[in-house]
Amino acid sequence: MAARIDRLVTSGTFSLDGGTWDVDNNVWIVGDDTEVYVIDPAHDPAAIAEAVGNRKVKAVLLTHGHDDHIRFARQYGVMAGAPVFMNPADQMLWEAVFPGTAPDAPIADGDTFEIAGTTLVALHTPGHSPGSTCFYAEQLGTVFSGDTLFNGGPGATGRSHSSFDTIIASITERLLVLPAETVVNTGHGDVTSIGAEAPQRQEWIDRGH
Repeated sequence: MAARIDRLVTSGTFSLDGGTWDVDNNVWIVGDDTEVYVIDPAHDPAAIAEAVGNRKVKAVLLTHGHDDHIRFARQYGVMAGAPVFMNPADQMLWEAVFPGTAPDAPIADGDTFEIAGTTLVALHTPGHSPGSTCFYAEQLGTVFSGDTLFNGGPGATGRSHSSFDTIIASITERLLVLPAETVVNTGHGDVTSIGAEAPQRQEWIDRGH
């Protein structure tokens, strides 16, 4: 039996380059009645712990190092007794929140995470940040895209450590090659699908964001 997906929306702030914005984040819980992975445990560790219940958390998986995604990851990891994984290319973003420290373990392109008969495959998709990573669950027909791909286009690239050309290449080469019916579970906002987004690629390039 394949894993199931639970979604929790939490609210807080995102800060970078001297600005702060109110944001709602999607927290994704992937697993079964026994154990789960938690992807991007943003803003509210207590609410996430309640959603997980008495299930074992195998690990916390971070899609990237922006503070709205990581600021409470360490606290939640300690609460859940779970290691925190992140692509080390975002180490400078981690250290902006947790100086002189590192996550518990790295994520590299192609790494796999097994849960409830389902495999999550790490896809390195730089652009929004250097270490941005999506998690593709073929058995579930789903990719967890973090802030790389949203309903309506690419993640923001107008701030430090980001690149529009790079995110377009990542989306094109790593995500738009997935089956059209693949559900895109985003870091913020509504879910979408590869088939819904792919036809808009040239429009994104033309508009530059």
